[in-house]
Amino acid sequence: MSAARGHFFSMGNGFYTHGRVPAAAEPLRLPMAPISAAPPRRLGLALTLFLLTVVSTLFVGLHLTQAYEQNQPPYTDAIYSLDIFRQVADDPRLLLSGWPFAATLLGILLAHELGHYFACRHYGIVASYPYFLPAPTLIGTMGAFIRIQSPIVNRRALFDVGIAGPLVGFILAVPALAIGVAHSKIIPGGLEESAVIFGNPPLVWFFAKLFWPEVSPAQLMLHPVARAAWVGLFATALNLLPVGQLDGGHIVYAVAAQKHRLLSRGFLSALLVAGLLGLRYPEAIWPGWLFWGGLLLLIGLRHPAVLDPGPPLDRRRQLVALLGLVVFALCFTPVPFHTPFEP
Repeated sequence: MSAARGHFFSMGNGFYTHGRVPAAAEPLRLPMAPISAAPPRRLGLALTLFLLTVVSTLFVGLHLTQAYEQNQPPYTDAIYSLDIFRQVADDPRLLLSGWPFAATLLGILLAHELGHYFACRHYGIVASYPYFLPAPTLIGTMGAFIRIQSPIVNRRALFDVGIAGPLVGFILAVPALAIGVAHSKIIPGGLEESAVIFGNPPLVWFFAKLFWPEVSPAQLMLHPVARAAWVGLFATALNLLPVGQLDGGHIVYAVAAQKHRLLSRGFLSALLVAGLLGLRYPEAIWPGWLFWGGLLLLIGLRHPAVLDPGPPLDRRRQLVALLGLVVFALCFTPVPFHTPFEP
């Protein structure tokens, strides 16, 4: 399959070359000579998916807001009932109560994808509009993605496109998390009644201890804004995994292309092993890593080569790559979700 017609897809950013090749092999931004029409960006589809995701996240936000106002654990068995739909059917305005969660989460996800999008625009790379994925899940969405629709010229462009999304999303998530944790509540007895308990990455622990130094994070019911920021951190951690064509895979390929295959295989193996161990020890490791590892294996670990490998990354970008590693460490938790266990 030629480079001009290759088709690559990823959870975060897809590579789809549509017949545009560089007119010259110069570093950084190259003039592009179109040899076929650019694919449509499908603004209507992007807007439709976004509006559907607004609705799905508003429903989740409404549930979280009601639980917060009633001092009840948010993820009890009630979240699986249809009662909330009946409430909205009786009074559609009630759905607007979910806006703190929905607006925060969609803002973080949109910032992430626009970081990629505008980095692509800077380098003359053709990219789709952000596509959101509405879903009837505990968070109301499966995230968002853009599709890159022309070749990436060199490693510096690849690095900037790959790192822009996680950094921009993280910058927005941090103040949202701080505000949300500061307005969270203490639940006497903790969250034992919850059907699902969320694990806390280091950044959540930091703000919990900063604003609630005498309280165990296990007794803290996060404000809907903080829960949305938590989801943003989780999405950032997933995207920064150094595997395949995830954002982390782009960064690794840009920094050290020759090590990309080894790191992808190593981290994929670690995810699969962690998921298998999680089936036996779910209180220590999330079994869901088995699903994500299998999904990444299905998508594939191969990363398309850039058109002009060019010189290695400069010192500034190498430091930014280290910053990306720090962001991953602050956002990652080995057990993002689990259910209560009987002693």
